[in-house]
Amino acid sequence: MPDSLDKRRQSAVALAYGGVHGDGAPKVVAKGSGMVAEQIMQRAREAGVFVHESKELVQLLMGVDLDREIPPALYRAIAELLAWLYHIESAKKNGTPLPAAPDPTPHLPQDSALDAVIPDAGGAANTEE
Repeated sequence: MPDSLDKRRQSAVALAYGGVHGDGAPKVVAKGSGMVAEQIMQRAREAGVFVHESKELVQLLMGVDLDREIPPALYRAIAELLAWLYHIESAKKNGTPLPAAPDPTPHLPQDSALDAVIPDAGGAANTEE
């Protein structure tokens, strides 16, 4: 039973980005809590996509509608994660050690600035405790 409670509390967000030739900022292409979050992460792992855990970032991204670009206030945090992913791909190709995951938290807006980033962000994420 504790395992099922943990799954209910967990949230996940999947982003897609076309890169240099893409149009615009990364978009939220999937999001959910509980079993939906587990499926998002399972599918990502099956596809060879690295999963980065950041409760604070997920909480903010849960407030972004599906198929919408991330807000400008999150560009730097997401850019650091994308750079990390590119380094991982390079390390895998070259057989070098994988880089440590970055901490995007310092680049996230503070609680008082959440409403300016994503309206109603305070109630958008599933953060049951």
